[in-house]
Amino acid sequence: DLYYQSYAQVGVLFASIANFNDFYIELDGNNMGVECLRLLNEIIADFDELMDKECYRDIEKIKTIGSTYMAAVGLVPTTASMVKKSITSHLCTVSDFAIEMFDVLDAINYQSYNDFVLRVGINVGPVVAGVIGARRPQYDIWGNTVNVASRMDSTGVQGKIQVTEEVHRIITDHYDFVCRGQVSVKGKGQMLTYFLEGRRHGSKPSQTNAERRSGALNPGSVCTRLSPAPTVTTYATTRNPSPGMAKPTTSTSITRYLPSVPKATL
Repeated sequence: DLYYQSYAQVGVLFASIANFNDFYIELDGNNMGVECLRLLNEIIADFDELMDKECYRDIEKIKTIGSTYMAAVGLVPTTASMVKKSITSHLCTVSDFAIEMFDVLDAINYQSYNDFVLRVGINVGPVVAGVIGARRPQYDIWGNTVNVASRMDSTGVQGKIQVTEEVHRIITDHYDFVCRGQVSVKGKGQMLTYFLEGRRHGSKPSQTNAERRSGALNPGSVCTRLSPAPTVTTYATTRNPSPGMAKPTTSTSITRYLPSVPKATL
């Protein structure tokens, strides 16, 4: 029998190591690419380890596709005995998870002398979840929400978290955003998207989320390593990871508007 369940509001995340394909090469010196895959495995395993934290217990890893990491939040059983968390709480959880993924990758870059760059897309909406296959059956999620989340990643900018207008609307009181403008999304036409810059100054994450930091930071000044928003009309500039700590986000504005971007080639 087919196992499936529908969910009304699920946050979906796609996170890609945008420049991994440039790093992967098959040579005798790296065991025909095996050493490249060994490093990718370390990165993915460290992302998996983040989910062991209490603050991320509601996030479900779906799968990896090459160097792309797919996860979702809100896939909880709809039984009456369980208390559903609000979608705002779920989106804050997956947003904090995305921010910490940058910290994890920065640490690996520092240790391995690499410059891998993360690119993240987040969307929210209804999905259908289920298990497909008789051999090596796999739990997966489907729907327009998933497709758009994937496009938020693929049409995004290296070093940035791109989200849909709906995600922005739900958690705008908790995070700072930059309005990217209209982006051409395959199958959807022009969509208004935003870059999530980090926790809003003064917005307090959950206690468990705060504890994952060093303890030296105040809840209202959570430090992230997201690259600063572009201030010119081009979005070609990429994020250059640095071994040093980035400065905390200090902007107090809710939304800063930037020019629309040209049509993306998918």
